[in-house]
Amino acid sequence: MSTATATEVLMPKLSDSMEEGTILSWLVTQGADVASGQDLLEVETDKANMTVEAEGSGALEILVAEGETVAVGTPIARLGGEPVEPSVPTGLPTPEPALAAEPAPSNGDAGRIRPSTPLARRLAQAHGISIESIGAGSGVGGRIVKADVLAAAGIEPTPAPETTPAAAPAPQGNIGAGAAAKVETAKGGSNTVPLSRLQSVIARRMAEAKATVPHFQVETEARMDAAIGLRAELKRVADEGPVPSFNDMIVRATALALREHPKANGSYLDGAFELHDRVNVGIAVAAQNALVVPTIFDADRKSLGEIGRDSRRLAARVRAGEVTPPELAGGTFTVSNLGMFGMTAIYPVINPPQAAILGIGKTRAVLQRGADGEIEDASLMTLTLSCDHRILYGAEAAEFLAAIRDLLESPLRVVL
Repeated sequence: MSTATATEVLMPKLSDSMEEGTILSWLVTQGADVASGQDLLEVETDKANMTVEAEGSGALEILVAEGETVAVGTPIARLGGEPVEPSVPTGLPTPEPALAAEPAPSNGDAGRIRPSTPLARRLAQAHGISIESIGAGSGVGGRIVKADVLAAAGIEPTPAPETTPAAAPAPQGNIGAGAAAKVETAKGGSNTVPLSRLQSVIARRMAEAKATVPHFQVETEARMDAAIGLRAELKRVADEGPVPSFNDMIVRATALALREHPKANGSYLDGAFELHDRVNVGIAVAAQNALVVPTIFDADRKSLGEIGRDSRRLAARVRAGEVTPPELAGGTFTVSNLGMFGMTAIYPVINPPQAAILGIGKTRAVLQRGADGEIEDASLMTLTLSCDHRILYGAEAAEFLAAIRDLLESPLRVVL
């Protein structure tokens, strides 16, 4: 291929923290013509799986095979120039007209499975589906992709055809590459489950945060009786329409408090404080065995209703696997709520380089003494603030958390 007029396709940086990406599948075959804006490939990042569009046009020359992981900025393909022969780079399975037309495998082919993407294999394992039972996939060259596995979800796995040879046993003391070894020990049988890229990145970043960030926590309780009453009134006037949740109230109260306490909205970076102009609150959403944090931008300038609509939309997109890199970027603070799971308190780990993260427990009914000493019913919610001591000190953290508590206890200030 002539490179004089070719455009290099680089591994894109699809999130603030992305350092490398894995090519899950090429959506265009080698040598085919590509139009600008056409879906080109699917990439697994540290945040989610993303579809990448072509930024140029021309014949496609694939440089990096499916399943390969490369650093951001690495050339992965070229577009344009002379037509490309439909050959495939090393490591990329050669497209075949049909798996049934393959010659009978020789001894050297033992253990061969149907072509499939890493994501498809993980989904199949999670759903208890045999890749061999799916048949030819809908991906390039019959490759099994995510959609094929999802279509088969809920169907009992069928045994592999008898003609499919069993994998050759690994030598004693050695496990073949890619094998899921079951080891019998005093603990019983156990299987090794590989982490997804998102899970691996979360594990690494949380370990780095605990090792390098001097954490401390401050904690208080907010009396939620007034907020409960306000939400009941909002539900009454909204009739059948959506009503902001308690978490929406917390996000709004946090955003207002961040505006008044700029260091809590800042970052510690290279020995200096970065105080951010925008108040962008990330909301932790559990999805696909990982934690994804989409961002509500300018939360301090949005009404409670706008925050409610944004949070529902973002949570739905995360759980559907449709969230985009811009929706995951730019957070200046994070709220993590486990109250809906019945947890009375949570002590979250900071999401670097943010200065702090707010953990929310469930609202619980208690008996306590009132101002006049009488016993009364109350609804309390535990708020825990995990802080980076390099940017926030104890008194500052306490004042910030108290500001959030005071707003929740006077919720009309949150609505205004």
